[in-house]
Amino acid sequence: MCRSLDISIGIKELNFTDKRGKMIVLLTDGREIIVPLSFFPEIKKMSLKKRNEWMILDDQFFTFEHLSTIYSIKDIMRI
Repeated sequence: MCRSLDISIGIKELNFTDKRGKMIVLLTDGREIIVPLSFFPEIKKMSLKKRNEWMILDDQFFTFEHLSTIYSIKDIMRI
């Protein structure tokens, strides 16, 4: 597992269905971070079906089947 030296938590799951217009990021330490999709325009443009085709990479990154961008936990925590 590849971890950033300054980040000791990971991404466990993404959820786009519980709060419309928002992305819920479940962290490995039990916290939930709710982020407006407007902060991530590329994700916002995708249909809900395509948003639900996410992948977590090394607990620190996430991407989508139909998107070439890779986001990190730092992108979420910075907001």
